[in-house]
Amino acid sequence: MRITLLASTVLACVAWGFGVPSNSTVLADEAAAKSSTTPEARKEPIAGTTLEIELVKVAGSADGSVKPLWVARTETLWDWQDICIYKRDQKDGASGNAAADACTRPTKPYTAADRGFGHSGFPAVSISFNSAKAFCEWLSAKTGRRYRLPTVAERKHLCARSGITAESMKDHAWTFENAKDATRKAGSLKSDASGLFDLYGNVREWCVAPDGTGVLMGGGFEDPAASIACDTALADSEDWNASDPQFPKSIWWLADGPWAGFRIVCDE
Repeated sequence: MRITLLASTVLACVAWGFGVPSNSTVLADEAAAKSSTTPEARKEPIAGTTLEIELVKVAGSADGSVKPLWVARTETLWDWQDICIYKRDQKDGASGNAAADACTRPTKPYTAADRGFGHSGFPAVSISFNSAKAFCEWLSAKTGRRYRLPTVAERKHLCARSGITAESMKDHAWTFENAKDATRKAGSLKSDASGLFDLYGNVREWCVAPDGTGVLMGGGFEDPAASIACDTALADSEDWNASDPQFPKSIWWLADGPWAGFRIVCDE
C-alpha cells in the first residue's frame, strides 16, 4: 500500500506542478525564521466549552506572495472536532450563536473513526476534505473570525520556515520509522522554528490546491521520513473511501484514510 501511495504522491505532484520553491525564496524564509524571536501566540476560546485553540502568528513570505497568518499550533484535535460533530457547545439545542447553530456539521462517524489510536489530545483522522471545510465554516461562524484550510502555497511557506532538516526530522515528526503504525498525541515532539507541532508526519493535512480541490500534504505516520518534503502532496481520491459500506458513501468520513487530518489557519 505504501508503494502505491508514494507513487500517487509523485503523480499528484507532477499533475499539480508542485515544484520545490526557488532557492532564493526558501533561503530568505529560512533566514527570517531563524532570526525570529518567540512566536507571537493567541488562544481562541470555543464558546460554550472550556476548550480553546492555540495559534501562532507566522510572517509572510519574503517575496510577498504569502501574507502573514495565524496558524494552529497542532493539527485539529478530536477534542475540537467532537464539539462540532456532537454539538457539545449547545444546551437545549442552541448555543446562543444562531449562525454557528445553522451551519451544516459532519454527521457522526459510522465506526470508531479514531481507529483506536487515541482520542483526547490526538489529531482527528479519517477526515474528508468536505468535513475539514465544514469545521472551518462552523468555527468561523462561532468566533467571527475567518478560519479556513491553508493553501498549497501557504503550506509550502510554513515548511520553508520550519527549520526542519532531514537530519532533525526524527525530533519533530511521527513517521514510519518511529510512529509504530498509529498517530501519536499532538505536540509530543519538538516544535519547529515557527512554534508549530507535527507539521511533518503524524497525519497528512488537507490543503487547498489552486483549482479549489483538496490535497493532503505533510506526510503521515505511515510515510518514511525520506519521502516527506514541502511539496509532497496527494490529490483527493475515491480510493480513500472505497470500503465505506454506506450508500451513498459518506462525504464526511474516509473509511480508508486513517492518516487524513487537517490544520486550520486564520487570516490576520
